[in-house]
Amino acid sequence: MDLFNNAKAVRLKSHHNKYLHADEDEESVTQDRNGGAKNNRWTVEFVTESHEDNITIIRLKSCYNKYLTASNQPFLLGMTGRKVLQTVPRRLDSSVEWEPIREGNQVKLRTRYGQFLRANGGLPPWRNSVTHDIAHRTAFQDWILWDVDVVDIVVQSPAARPAPPLVFHSDSFTSSESSSPTFSESTDVPHSSPPKMEEGRAIYYHVLSDDFGEIDENAQGFCINFKGNSVIELTRKLEEETGLKDITVCTRSPLNGKLYPLRLQLPPNNVTMKVVVVQNSDTLEGF
Repeated sequence: MDLFNNAKAVRLKSHHNKYLHADEDEESVTQDRNGGAKNNRWTVEFVTESHEDNITIIRLKSCYNKYLTASNQPFLLGMTGRKVLQTVPRRLDSSVEWEPIREGNQVKLRTRYGQFLRANGGLPPWRNSVTHDIAHRTAFQDWILWDVDVVDIVVQSPAARPAPPLVFHSDSFTSSESSSPTFSESTDVPHSSPPKMEEGRAIYYHVLSDDFGEIDENAQGFCINFKGNSVIELTRKLEEETGLKDITVCTRSPLNGKLYPLRLQLPPNNVTMKVVVVQNSDTLEGF
């Protein structure tokens, strides 16, 4: 399922423009409008045994380290639909496994038994509730569709550039790529190692090269060391580095390759990032 490719954490937005929300009681699951709340962030786990017939199966874990679970408890007596909860089962079974099924730019999440994660609307107690149910009524088809917002991706640190090979000339060593001083009398040449990064994170950036959102992929990227998690501070830092004013810092979506402005704080744990610097103009109108 390409909507979850490289996704480490996601937010799921319902047809009602509300997010799948892990309640503070650490058991209930509802809908909430605050997209920035930590309770609306779900960690993605891929089930390794799910590759048969090209089927992707995932688990979603809340900020309380509990799994999104399709329970057998009825939501309301006499009504269809069963409760969706946060649980930590003794054994990870099919109740915590969901199959993402793409529908356009959205996704349905289906249990192993053919029921779908559904965001309910209407009057209480249906309002803001989340159940799993069969998709049997055409009027409610949109209630089982979810937008996937990837909020954290799996980023692999760039491989350290290997040191240039040393070529032996008589009693000295010389780099094959530079005119560095020769070493004589001793053949005990220490291995060169990449410089240690200061405290902070590595930010690799390109500056947008034209009005169509294209970047010269052959151009050498630049790298800065940045301390902190604030997008505003990063913007000021890149303005100083580039000499540009009134810029927007963007990331390229791993899902569709489009550029999107950074809005929230940077990912935690000082993970390495790749960004694109865009000077504010009509270039951003299509984002």
